[in-house]
Amino acid sequence: MIVPSLLRPRSSDEYAPMPWTAADLEAMARYHDVAARDARRAARAEHEYALDRRGTAASLRAIDAAHGGGFYAVPEDATHDLERAEATFRGINPVVDVQTHLVDPARWTGSGADALAGFLRMADPDRWPGAIDPRTIDGAAWAALVFGASETAVALLTSTPGRADVNVLTNRQIAAARDVAERYAGTGRVLTHTIVHPNLGESELDAMTDWKSSLRPAGWKVYTLWGPPTKASPAGGWFLDDEEVGFPFLERVRELGPRVVATHKGLGGPIPNASVPAASPRDIGPAARAFPDITFVVYHSGYERDPDGQEGPYDPSVSEPASGVDRLIESLAGAGIGPGGNVYAELGSTWFLMLRRPFEAAHVLGKLLVALGPERIVWGTDCAWYGSPQTAHRCVPGLRHPRIHAGALRLSAAHAGDQGTDPQHQRASVVRGDGRAARRRCLGRERGRRAAARSDRRRACARGSGVTTMPAFPPPLRTASISTTNARGAARASCS
Repeated sequence: MIVPSLLRPRSSDEYAPMPWTAADLEAMARYHDVAARDARRAARAEHEYALDRRGTAASLRAIDAAHGGGFYAVPEDATHDLERAEATFRGINPVVDVQTHLVDPARWTGSGADALAGFLRMADPDRWPGAIDPRTIDGAAWAALVFGASETAVALLTSTPGRADVNVLTNRQIAAARDVAERYAGTGRVLTHTIVHPNLGESELDAMTDWKSSLRPAGWKVYTLWGPPTKASPAGGWFLDDEEVGFPFLERVRELGPRVVATHKGLGGPIPNASVPAASPRDIGPAARAFPDITFVVYHSGYERDPDGQEGPYDPSVSEPASGVDRLIESLAGAGIGPGGNVYAELGSTWFLMLRRPFEAAHVLGKLLVALGPERIVWGTDCAWYGSPQTAHRCVPGLRHPRIHAGALRLSAAHAGDQGTDPQHQRASVVRGDGRAARRRCLGRERGRRAAARSDRRRACARGSGVTTMPAFPPPLRTASISTTNARGAARASCS
């Protein structure tokens, strides 16, 4: 049985997979009824049908019907008419993905790699059937999946938490991947984070001076849930608004720039009750109010996956402690941060997890739209953990919110693809206001570099590697093979 991407149980190193529900099983049955018929009509194998836009249309219509309808506006003929499917899911703006990942196979050792491998196998058994080959999520795979197998125009490369001696990717390797991408694709296609652990002490803050000049990050990435206990968080980690760790870090960001802080909030455990306290976004409002000149990007938007329930509307009158995204909404309201402010909500993994739960997706997006406005919701995918992000891209234009004006949601979907973190920081965003200028920044390539890259791709394909000469962590540059079928097909397609 072919399980389409949208119906697969997802997990990562941050959360365990969700169990199948009765609605999931109904959606699977509905999908297979349509796929068996329309794959034959299209003269395609079912696994091929599942990967194209008609398969996405069939998946979304099945999910929509299983939940009572009214969530995904996908016409019936899009399940068998390719032109209709393409028109349904066609975007109108460059796609900017502000959260992508890769690993260095040479660093695939130790407890950190073992833990990540275990979660990858849970995330998608079809994709990871046995031992994890780290080359399937290395720099070459990342380039093929993000740029070859999706419509992504600009990607921001980040990394997981951990000390440099045990992490699967270092700050300097993040910058090196960007530099290689710029060699072949032109400046501006890849932006980067530098990962900072302020709770490691003053030496970590001192290192930011060198990192700012040598690594040229678009922003600083922090994991408040990581690390030993602190005064503000005896259970481990720290908070952005604590005077011991958070405020000294933000003062250093203000001093050095870039004044962009991305922070992991939410997805702090396999279930909400197991989430560590420091994963809560309750510190976002106070920190943003204290540092109005710093832009805060809240990765995952504070979302917590709950196998026993779903998020509903935000009700400030409820006496119980807020949970999930409501914690972010409550923190922002208490600090007086609203639409147009210095806080952005990011959807990496959150969107993947909500796709099969359209009631929850509608409420979460609705709450974020009301609290922050459409220009403060940004797109992220956590690729390459999930393979190509293209299926997730397709779903945004198809979503309709039952209680929010459709124009607002269309605007939200558009901005999910044309903004980075803050318009004042052009390294971390695509210039808005002039669509032609944005496309030149995102998609323009120097002719010489384009010709060189095409030549390299052809040589790589001739060797059977299936990928471009991408990264490559210095020294030396190398070409790695990808066993993932989709990535290889995308890379070969790019040779034409």
